[in-house]
Amino acid sequence: MDYYSCGKLLITAEYLVLKGAKGLAMPTKYGQKLSIKKNRKQYIAWEAYTCDNEKWIDCKFDLNFKLLKSKKTKTEFVYSLSKLLKNINVLSPGFAGEGLNISTNLEFKRNWGLGSSSTLINNVSNWLNINPYELLKTTYNGSGYDIAVANSKKSIFFQKKGDINEITPARFSPPFKDNLFFIHLNKKVNSQKEVTKFLNQKNEYKDDILKINSLGEMLVKEKNQKIFNEMVKEHEEIISKIISKKPIQKVIFKDFCGQIKSLGSWGGDFILASGDTETPNYFSKKGYNIIIPFSEMKL
Repeated sequence: MDYYSCGKLLITAEYLVLKGAKGLAMPTKYGQKLSIKKNRKQYIAWEAYTCDNEKWIDCKFDLNFKLLKSKKTKTEFVYSLSKLLKNINVLSPGFAGEGLNISTNLEFKRNWGLGSSSTLINNVSNWLNINPYELLKTTYNGSGYDIAVANSKKSIFFQKKGDINEITPARFSPPFKDNLFFIHLNKKVNSQKEVTKFLNQKNEYKDDILKINSLGEMLVKEKNQKIFNEMVKEHEEIISKIISKKPIQKVIFKDFCGQIKSLGSWGGDFILASGDTETPNYFSKKGYNIIIPFSEMKL
């Protein structure tokens, strides 16, 4: 049995989604596949492959989810998988039966931040017909927007209202999309660590959330790139003050003629650059060679 989920990018709201802001999120053409086979050997064998078909996880667990064998797998991944298997069993008791062979295949680089964890959670949930948000809650910190994107396969607005996730369709396809590019910053940010840090803050940022919600709703409708850029700049300034980090355009790309929007945890993974046909050349000259046009990233 095979299952597939698309990756995601959070375009607006970033950390504030955790506090109830309405975030604009879009699905990507890159995702992850999960394959399941019964083995009747009284163990669970788990193999994970990168987009280059390199095996990066190779483990065996007994049916109590204790490690039996591990080859070239980092301890943190072994622990994470054991925890995931235990949490799956709480929601779907006896799911492993007499044993399973599980394999996953990523279509994107592990350090891209497109949702290697969320696509896995969603695939497992579709396989066992369990609540993906419950599995996410017990396994990783997060708002759940990435699960919503994986299920909708379309751009959405995602907003947490207490225990309810409000999901509404969003048409995000600007007429100037040929001038929009996603650039990887050549480094990965530990989003779990940053999310935990932010959730420990007591400030609810109610006024900022109202501004961010309004900006997000205007961004998807804006047809003028100059005005779009101005909105992005305002959005960057709001988030910058909240997380006490300078917008990356002020730190690294001061001479960029367009406007840059940080995504996700800020400081790593992808940024969104609103520029022109020369934008790819600008970033490649600075050593950033993973440059994906909007139309090639968005599903």
